[in-house]
Amino acid sequence: MLISRNIIQSRTDKIHSWLFLVPVFTVLLIAAFIPLGYGFVFSFMRYKLNLQQAPVFVGFKNYIDMFKDELFIKALKNNIFFAVLSVSIELVFGIIIAMMLSDDNLLSRLLITFLMVPLIIAPVASGTLWRMMLDRTYGIVNYLITLIGLKPVSWLGDYRIAIYTIILVDCWQFTPFVALLVLSSIKAIPKDIIEAARVDGANPFKVFTKIVLPITSPVIVIVAMIRFIDAFKVFDTIFVMTQGGPGSATEMLPTYIYRQGIKFLRVGYSSATAILFICSMSIIAWLFIRLRSSQLKRIE
Repeated sequence: MLISRNIIQSRTDKIHSWLFLVPVFTVLLIAAFIPLGYGFVFSFMRYKLNLQQAPVFVGFKNYIDMFKDELFIKALKNNIFFAVLSVSIELVFGIIIAMMLSDDNLLSRLLITFLMVPLIIAPVASGTLWRMMLDRTYGIVNYLITLIGLKPVSWLGDYRIAIYTIILVDCWQFTPFVALLVLSSIKAIPKDIIEAARVDGANPFKVFTKIVLPITSPVIVIVAMIRFIDAFKVFDTIFVMTQGGPGSATEMLPTYIYRQGIKFLRVGYSSATAILFICSMSIIAWLFIRLRSSQLKRIE
C-alpha cells in the first residue's frame, strides 16, 4: 500500500514538473520554433518583399547561390577569423587574470569590481564609445599618438587593420567575462590540494598545469563555447563601428544576413543564409558539449 502511494506521488510530481515547463515551451514555440519553421520554408523559395508576386519554390537554388557569392565567402572567412582570434586572446588573458586575482585579499576584490565594468556596458554603447575614441580626426587615441610624434592612424577606415580593431574592442569587453567564470572555478578548488603541491616543491607553473588547469578545464570549455558562439554572431559592435566596412573588410555573417534581408529585401535568400548559420552554430555547440563530456569522464 505504501509503495503504491509512493509511485502515485512520484507520478504526480513528474506531471507537476512538466506542467511548470508548459509556459517556457509555449514562449519558445511562439518566439523561436514558429519563426524558425517559417524561415526554413522560405529558404527554399525566391521571395522579395519589393516585388508584387507570390513566393516561388526554387529548391536549393538559394543555398547554391550563397556559395557562389564572393561577399558571403568573405563574410564567412572574416567571421571564422574574428571568432577564433578574439576567443583565443580572451581565453589566454582571462585565465591569466583569473590566476592573478585568485588570492583572497582587498586588492583582488577591488580589481574584480573594476573588471565587471566592461560587462555592464551594452555592446552598442561600447561600440559607439570606441568609435568616438578611435576617430581619425577627433579621437583621443590618435591625439595621444600625435603627442609622441607619430602620425594618426585610421583605425576603422584602413581595411588592413579594421578587423583587428574590432577584435581589440571585443577582447576589452568580454575578457572579464572569461576571467570571472574561470576565477569562480579556481576558487572552488580545495586549498589543501594546492598547499600540498606547494609543500612538495611544485612551482606556480606546475600548480597551474597539473592542478588548476585539469580541474577547471570543463568550465574553460563551456566558457569557450559560449564566447565562440557569441563572437560568431557578433552584430552590434560591427554595425555601430564599421557597418561591415571599409569595403567588406569587417563584413560578418550576421551583418551579411541583415543586409540581404532588410536592405535588399531578399527574404528567401537571407532565410537560407540564416538557416545555414543556425545549423553551423548547433554543430559547434554539439562538438563543445562532446568535448566537455569526454573531459568529465577522464576526471571521474
